[in-house]
This record gives sequence, C-alpha cells and structure tokens, in this order.
Amino acid sequence: MPADQLRQLITVGVIVAVLLVCIIVLAVFIRYFRYWIQSKTTGAGIGIFDLLGMTFRKVDPKVIVRAKVMAVQAGLGDAEGITSKALEAHYLAGGNVPLVTKAIIAAHKAKLDLTFKQAAAIDLAGRDVLEAVQTSVYPKVIDCPPRNSNQALAAVARNGIELRVRARVTVRANLNQIIGGATEETIIARVGEGIVSAIGSAETHFEVLENPYQISKKVLSRRLDSQTAFEIVSIDIADIEVGDNIGARLQADQAEADMRVARARAEGRRTLAVAAEQENIARIEENRAKLVEAEAEVPKAIAAAFRDGTLGILDYYRLRNVQADTEMRTAIAHGSTLPAKSGAPA
Repeated sequence: MPADQLRQLITVGVIVAVLLVCIIVLAVFIRYFRYWIQSKTTGAGIGIFDLLGMTFRKVDPKVIVRAKVMAVQAGLGDAEGITSKALEAHYLAGGNVPLVTKAIIAAHKAKLDLTFKQAAAIDLAGRDVLEAVQTSVYPKVIDCPPRNSNQALAAVARNGIELRVRARVTVRANLNQIIGGATEETIIARVGEGIVSAIGSAETHFEVLENPYQISKKVLSRRLDSQTAFEIVSIDIADIEVGDNIGARLQADQAEADMRVARARAEGRRTLAVAAEQENIARIEENRAKLVEAEAEVPKAIAAAFRDGTLGILDYYRLRNVQADTEMRTAIAHGSTLPAKSGAPA
C-alpha cells in the first residue's frame, strides 16, 4: 500500500476517534450538565467527573446532587460530615439519602445534636429518622391504655375500692437511645405498671381522687424512660372512674368460703355423732341380749336350788310376791295395770 494512502487512512481513523470522543464527551456533558450546573451554582462541590463516576458505581446522581444541594443551602456541608462520598456510601448501603438529609437539616434548624453518622445509622436500623427528629422537636402524646382499647387501667387502693384510670403520656424522641431503645409499647406497659403501683399504695381512693397529680409525680420519679427511645416529658391523668368495691367482694367471698368450711366441719362432727349414737345403740342391744340371756338362767338356778334343798317353798312364794309387788308398782307408775301372774298367792 502506498504511503500516501496509509497516511490518509491513519488521518481518517484519528478524525473518527476524535469525533467519537467528542460525541461521548458531549453526550456525557449533556446528560450531567443540569446536575453539574446545580452543583456549581450552589457550591455543592460535585464535578462532572464525580457524576460520571457515580454512574459507574451504580449510584443515582440525581439523588446525591439534590441531597448535597439541600444540605449546602441549609448551611451544612463537609464540616458536618455530609460529603458526596458519605452520601454515596449511604445510598449503596440501601439507605434513604433524601430522608436522612432532611432529618439532619431539621435537627440543625432545631439546634439538636445529630450527626450524619447517627442519622445514617438510625435510617439503616429501620427507624424513620425524620419522624424521630420531629418527635424530638414536637413531643407526641401516647394514650395509656391505647385509644383503640375500650378498657382502662384498673387499680385497687388499700381500702378495697377499684379505680379505672386513663392517662396521657407526653414523650419526645431520645436520639441517643433510639438505636436499640425500647418502643412505645414498653413505655405504655411501664407507665401502666407505675400507675397501678401508685394507686395501690394509697390508703384510700379519696386520696387519688383529691390529688391525681400525686400519681403522676410518683410515676415520673421512677425513671420509666430508661433504656427506651423516648424521654417522658409528663404524665397526665385524663380520666378517673370509681369501680367496684373489690375489698368487700373479697371479704364476702372469704366469708362464704369460711361458712362452707364451717358447714363441712359441722357435717363431719354430725356424722361422727351419728356414728357414735349407732355404736351406743348397738351396745345397748348387745347388753339387752346379755340381760335376757342372764334372766333365762334364773329359772334354772331356782330349780337347782329346789333340788339341792337350799330354797324352800315359802322362800319361793316370798320371791314371787316381791316380783308381783314390783311389777304392780311399775304398772301404776306407767298408768296401766298388769294381771297377776299365775302361781302367785292371792
């Protein structure tokens, strides 16, 4: 191939390559020109090559540029840890970059100590960091028990009167404890336990009705918000109702139980008495049988006495007269008469 043609081919190749490079550069510039202008005019400090690098790292430049512009416009920047690299890292970790940026701006406006690392950690932990900042600035009210529950906290004073209480707990977010801290359910449970304990320590229910603030004061003194994501601002008693007389009911139930025990013991004693009576009746019948048996031996003894000559006929008649006289006296005493036995003298 002649040298002239070779030089022409090389020249054409170089021109084509330059054109391709120019087209690529122009395409990149056209694509990122809007973001670069935003960054340049606001002082966000994100260059065209940074935007190109985000594309290769699979980061949405639009999200990063807008977040950085918001931070710069709010007076925040690299000094507070909001750098483009930190925003990209949080984006790649699956975090919500706009939400974190808005939360930091809101905390900065409210003069709260919240760094980008803390906000990013809260966001990656699954908590709504913006809501946490808003709750820290504007405390929220938690109903105890919750409103969707138709029940109230039931507590009994020392005099046995039941009180049904509804309370409202005002809390604000504790940004330092929001990671790993207990949630609203724990606050509700602890406050409910504290209210029940405070009412239970009152001598009468009149003390609670006269000064409900004493309940709030006792509950607040127990530091129920420790190791939780909230800080309790106040506890207000919204409603108090007088319930049943639990003490009287328990005393009545106890009296009923004591009466049943007494009845059971009395029935046991009655059963023992009946058994003893039956045993005595059996002994009487046994002794009566022995008496009849002994009386049956008397005629035999008399006959033996006649045979031996130890008993005469006159002695026998005297014995019969005594028996007849005894039977007559017994019949007169019972109001009846008995006929004279045969063989007795008239």
